[in-house]
Amino acid sequence: MNHLQHETSPYLLQHKDNPVEWYAWGEAAFARAKAEDKPILLSVGYSACHWCHVMAHESFEHQPTADLMNQLYINIKVDREERPDVDDIYMQAVQTMNRGHGGWPMTVFMFPDGRPFYGGTYYPLEPRYGMPSFRQVLLAVHDAFVNRRAALEEQASNLTEALDRTELKLNADNMGISPAILNMSAATMRHNIDPENGGFGTQPKFPNPMNLEFLLRDYLRTQNKESLDAVTLTLRKMAQGGIYDQLAGGVHRYSVDAIWLVPHFEKMLYDNAQLSRVYLHAWQITGDDFFKRIAEEIYDYILREMTAPEGGFYSTTDADSEGEEGKFFVWTIAEIEDILQAIKDDVPDAANIAVEYWGMTNGGNFEGYNILFVPNDPVIVAKRLGLTVDELHAKLTLIKDRLYAARTQRAHPGLDDKIITSWNGLMLASLAEAARVLGRDDYLTAAERAGTFLLEQMQTPEHRLYRTYKDGRARLNGYLEDYANLIDALLELYQATFVEKWFVAARMLAEAVMYFFAADDGQGFYDTSHDHEKLIVRPRTLQDNATPAGNSMMAKQLLRLAAFTGEGSYYDAAQSALHPLIPALHQYPQAFGEALNAADSLAMGMKEIAIVGNPALAETKALLQTVNRAYRPNAILALAREAVMGESMIPLLSQRPLKNNQPTVYVCRDFVCANPVNTVAELESLL
Repeated sequence: MNHLQHETSPYLLQHKDNPVEWYAWGEAAFARAKAEDKPILLSVGYSACHWCHVMAHESFEHQPTADLMNQLYINIKVDREERPDVDDIYMQAVQTMNRGHGGWPMTVFMFPDGRPFYGGTYYPLEPRYGMPSFRQVLLAVHDAFVNRRAALEEQASNLTEALDRTELKLNADNMGISPAILNMSAATMRHNIDPENGGFGTQPKFPNPMNLEFLLRDYLRTQNKESLDAVTLTLRKMAQGGIYDQLAGGVHRYSVDAIWLVPHFEKMLYDNAQLSRVYLHAWQITGDDFFKRIAEEIYDYILREMTAPEGGFYSTTDADSEGEEGKFFVWTIAEIEDILQAIKDDVPDAANIAVEYWGMTNGGNFEGYNILFVPNDPVIVAKRLGLTVDELHAKLTLIKDRLYAARTQRAHPGLDDKIITSWNGLMLASLAEAARVLGRDDYLTAAERAGTFLLEQMQTPEHRLYRTYKDGRARLNGYLEDYANLIDALLELYQATFVEKWFVAARMLAEAVMYFFAADDGQGFYDTSHDHEKLIVRPRTLQDNATPAGNSMMAKQLLRLAAFTGEGSYYDAAQSALHPLIPALHQYPQAFGEALNAADSLAMGMKEIAIVGNPALAETKALLQTVNRAYRPNAILALAREAVMGESMIPLLSQRPLKNNQPTVYVCRDFVCANPVNTVAELESLL
């Protein structure tokens, strides 16, 4: 074994038996590199990364290649999900050196002090795809390190200096965030929507949930139906495509084609967390139960397959099983016919229904196999089969159950069972909101368990967060995104339960962010705390990627906290985080989806809803349902079970007496409230 044997990351543990003498990121590797004056080879990947596995099998398990690596380099292996700071810094370096191109596995060569001087992504064992072999790269880079070191030193210093520059001086005209800017951003996004298949651009296609969420907000703000249609088209096409697991629920990472048919088969917690929320919101706006069903299928998948015994949520499942990408998910017609024989008494035509509904053919649509997808509207399928739509769905339920049970007997893709605070925050926020909106007690129970786990296991007594947890061990400093996403989740938990401990915990974490992460120039936040390990630069992510940038999410949560508390410093900090980004928001909106969602909250203002009344009473329940059933992204909700004549732990609830001795609602903006009301009709009028 190498030095990875004591790590908790499943990805690092996959490499513990490599003949490469891997180190985890840490002082030991850098000290040895300095002592021996050797360059460092940094390899960054993650457990669900297909090409990471390919490079590992080809090169890192190949003894001659490993010998060369050990002879010429000090080798460090990093899980990008554990160390997003390291990944962000060196990915920027690789993209700078390669004209914007980067990806995983990421391969970086650097000096013993951490300054990068060369890098790329996947390198094959032998020359192919127009690329040199990995061993050729190893030898050439080492030759340059030995014989052209001065030039490399200069290059590394210049690159490091460039990485340390921020792009926060974008708002030279000192513009403010206005609805006009948001409207321009939405128009640009709509222009990039595929009008036939939904999604942004052509191929490959990613779900982009933050951008879909912004278009829903645009519809709410402007009533521009094109925005709503772009979202509903995309959500429907994804749910009918191969990117969606038709048997178990859950969304794969992305589609390699324009029609959402062939996915990259890994499933990421963060995708499913964000998309389940978009489907939930689409249902709130449209009332179309199709979107509700997909949201519930995603939640059920997460609770069934991705929830740890402790209550937190696992990170990912791999694309590969038995060494083949997608093998777990694909079918032949012969397999379907054989498996569905078991339910022929209940559904005699089961195989025919399955083949027709999922568009299966003998030749298949993926390497001779069939990825299940829904090529035709169920109304058309039902008519072809001589069934009503209800009869079709009833039979499909039995068919899906039988196929799912058969699939569980296959070799499963690998599970990355580490628990990441920020991704858990995204999932918990969605689940808690769904519990409130859908009235699902099972979702609420799971959300409370997850919230309890995160506060008890992922938080220090000083209200600082850990990044990851596995096998009973929480470790690594939390990043800005961990705090911001967990604050979002805790505020959602409070609004689902009205238990004050969730709100108190959210506010304490926000205070930690304001102290430990605030940027020196007062404009937003760093990704790492000021007491974090010193790296070659202090990362400060502004763009939203597959997950929201911590800066964007934190701005949105500070606006919500300002609405709950009336605390001006929260509002000012949110405004300072968003203000420098204004030009980028309408020039490159697809790169700033979550920042735009926060900007929408800032421009439109928050609506504060305070209810006084026992939630067990029918009258109070009716008021709550009126608030919860609609999509209200810029509203926050607080409840006191009895009249409050003094101060409250939640300032929005201070000085809230009952009116007419009945459950009472106060609808406010900036703590200035309309006259309190008692009835659903009056509340609807105010909202």
